Amino acid sequence: YSTDFEVHRNWLAITHNLPLSQWYYEATSEWTLDYPPFFAWFEYTLSHMAKFFDPQMLVIENLNYTSRATVFFQRLSVIFTDTLFIYAVHECCRCVNGKRAAKDILEKPTFILAVLLLWNFGLLIVDHIHFQYNGFLFGLMLLSVARLCQKRYLEGALLFAVLLHFKHIYLYVAPAYGIYLLRSYCFTANNADGSLKWRSFSFLHVTLLGLIVCLVSALSLGPFLVLGQLPQVISRLFPFKRGLCHAYWAPNFWALYNAMDKALTILGLKCNFLDHTKIPKASMTGGLVQEFQHTVLPSVTPLTTLICTFVAVLPSVFCLWFKPQGPRGFLQCLVLCALSSFMFGWHVHEKAILLAILPLSLLSIQRAKDAGIYLILTTTGHFSLFPLLFTPPELPIKILLMLLFTVYSFSSLKSLFRRERPLLNWLETIYLIQFVPLEIFCEIIFPLTPWKWRFPFVPLLLTSVYCALGVTYAWLKLYVSVLTERIPVRQKAE
Repeated sequence: YSTDFEVHRNWLAITHNLPLSQWYYEATSEWTLDYPPFFAWFEYTLSHMAKFFDPQMLVIENLNYTSRATVFFQRLSVIFTDTLFIYAVHECCRCVNGKRAAKDILEKPTFILAVLLLWNFGLLIVDHIHFQYNGFLFGLMLLSVARLCQKRYLEGALLFAVLLHFKHIYLYVAPAYGIYLLRSYCFTANNADGSLKWRSFSFLHVTLLGLIVCLVSALSLGPFLVLGQLPQVISRLFPFKRGLCHAYWAPNFWALYNAMDKALTILGLKCNFLDHTKIPKASMTGGLVQEFQHTVLPSVTPLTTLICTFVAVLPSVFCLWFKPQGPRGFLQCLVLCALSSFMFGWHVHEKAILLAILPLSLLSIQRAKDAGIYLILTTTGHFSLFPLLFTPPELPIKILLMLLFTVYSFSSLKSLFRRERPLLNWLETIYLIQFVPLEIFCEIIFPLTPWKWRFPFVPLLLTSVYCALGVTYAWLKLYVSVLTERIPVRQKAE
């Protein structure tokens, strides 16, 4: 079973047995509570139902405890909470422009979008095979996006504020929400050229947004502030000592940076430029979650990643402010914020790629250019999740599920934009096809070689680095598309 079963079992036990004042101090297990308070209350609520399935799962000292009833309850809770995600997808489909002609329902943009979201391969394996609760969290995000698209700004702001206190990773896309709400809700009118009418600024609207943020934050963090435990909560939410990269490198810029450092180290040893006695063995490739130092390239600090992320996000935020395009511009900024933080963030998990893939689904059915970027990012991002399912019985399952989703994505979007240019050029097509030999080598050939015991990290390294090239390309291509896009005159006036 995935370690996440034990993570959430432990959180159920902590919130069920201990008073609020001990939730963020308890450390019997290595899987300490490191999600915001709303998620802790979510676990607390689940724990009162869990006791009817197997009370032993709620014993804090029962480390690594598992039973059929425990796993059944955890699986069932994920399925039940996914109802929010289904409702959010329905609301997003209502926001889609239905002007594009379609011969039947299977070719309608709304139907395609519903399938791309509900049948998303990455979300399916992360939640329902690997095990996590991302479905209802993404449901909150998509529902907030739908409310903003429907110009129900306060509802959208409230949903996103609540989401931040369920899982703080969504802070990465907060700039998109903040700028869009300020631009579209706090300024109530534009000039004919699209520039702001500064006299239309509404202090009432700013006050309402501020009240929502303050009230939600007070409800979540207030009890810990009263107890004087806010620093402890923050230290749990942002554990910088876990190191730059996760045990399996997320396919981002730092994966390429680590690989370059490793290559330069090998070259330096071959040419006798480096002393092998002073080089730590497998510092980055030992599969451990810990801090490490680079050998040749400068070591990266949390502050460095913060600055890189800020610089990477800034252009998209400027575009949202100075080149407003309504909900479409907001979605572009949201995806770019998610991708930029994935590219340069500290200790990024490979599953965080879904934060960009899911909202990009809404853009993919609107323009052929965005559909091409979506196909590159989803294929690459989903393939990067393969190492989460590493047992032999799971191999045919993950391959079959990804093939089904990928074939549908390509066929449906190609049919939707059949009268326009090809979605992918020849170079992009060749890149994606190379995933087939890469998977064959990593899963079939490499385990049969003697290198398996000496270099066990090689398949993960190859997967991470190759996928990082695709994610980087999709990020750059989307950025170029947004920065060079011209706004129609009619849209400016609106």
